[in-house]
Amino acid sequence: MPLLTPFAATVPRMTGAFLHPFARPTRESFINLVRGEGSLLWDSDGKSYIDGMASLWYCNVGHGRSEIGAAVAEQISQLETYSCFDPFTNPMADAVADRVAGLSPIPDARVFLCGSGSEAVDTAMKLARLTHVQAGHPERTLIISRMRGYHGTNYGGTTAQGLPPNKEGWGPLVPEVVQVPSDDIESLAQLMAERSHEIAAVLTEPVQGAGGVWPPHDGYLQSLRRLCDQHGALLIFDEVITGFGRLGEWFGSIRYGVTPDITTFAKAVTSGYQPLGGVIVGSAVRGPLENDPNYVLKTGYTYSGHAAVAAAAMVNLDIIEREDLIAAAPRIGQRLSAGLHALAADGMIAEVRGDGAVWAAGMNPGVNAMSVRDAMLQKGVIVRAIADHSCTFCPPLVTTDDQIDTIIDALSTTLDEQGAA
Repeated sequence: MPLLTPFAATVPRMTGAFLHPFARPTRESFINLVRGEGSLLWDSDGKSYIDGMASLWYCNVGHGRSEIGAAVAEQISQLETYSCFDPFTNPMADAVADRVAGLSPIPDARVFLCGSGSEAVDTAMKLARLTHVQAGHPERTLIISRMRGYHGTNYGGTTAQGLPPNKEGWGPLVPEVVQVPSDDIESLAQLMAERSHEIAAVLTEPVQGAGGVWPPHDGYLQSLRRLCDQHGALLIFDEVITGFGRLGEWFGSIRYGVTPDITTFAKAVTSGYQPLGGVIVGSAVRGPLENDPNYVLKTGYTYSGHAAVAAAAMVNLDIIEREDLIAAAPRIGQRLSAGLHALAADGMIAEVRGDGAVWAAGMNPGVNAMSVRDAMLQKGVIVRAIADHSCTFCPPLVTTDDQIDTIIDALSTTLDEQGAA
């Protein structure tokens, strides 16, 4: 009897080869986006959309920035890139690392470069454990993260997620990574007291983003800093979403006045024009790693320090500075917040959450966020649905007041049509 491919009889014929991320594998039709300018996008049928999500939390400078494309093309015409493994480097990789280190509040920072936020988180987790090994404490392997947290989809970040559905089906995950209730500092303090000499790091987003936009409770991040200092643990801020202007500062750590030992970044460092991520480390990590001049750091990626990617980042950061887009975040946030709170006051949504230029509307019972998202797409507005409970808003930092008002109007009309009040 011939061997059969598992599930072969149930797999439908698909129209395309692309297996989409975070989508039903059986879905056959997608909105085909072909052009963008500022906060606007157009699909292949000519329909326009206001981008209320900066694509996926990242396009801070807006779409269609030809000067970024020109910089990438110029770099590629000279040298597309070359491996930055010992003994090589390139001017663009050095420049972007220096620039990001200079923007970070972490003193004496160095920057490890990779290709995505997921790679950055996994690298940060590895560096945290490695730091303790190099410092003579290999028993310190425990990494603590928070429920509702999202830390990418590589194995380390998947393990550290506080979103249980995203962890299902992948088999055994990384050991010695545990979650605590998101806003319960007492639970965290108790766990850290019980396992004080085993802790490598505490990992958190300053604002929990992809889990539904949850700003920290007053004093929470400050308490994390104190607990990490008390127990000899490293504090890791996952700033993949909050970095490079989203909260009205270069980093969320500046916004909240708490300096971590390690920061991950990605997304808005290039506004998505090229894939770049990285890890910023300070003296708590540098010291143990640099103490032995013969030690070799045995981690990295093929495209760590990619020259053309770094070129995109440099011009993107130029635009953010030149157009003062950091200052645009509070304006956008205030207008979004006012519109959402007006809907909440009318009973059309249950909850408003956010900070800077990233916000969420919690749906009333019986209102499905995915249905709201789909109806808003029909009205030419892109938002993101988180499970069935919230719609999130993270527009480019070039979004106009009129465009913000259109986003709110589309949400209001949709909720009214769906009988949300």
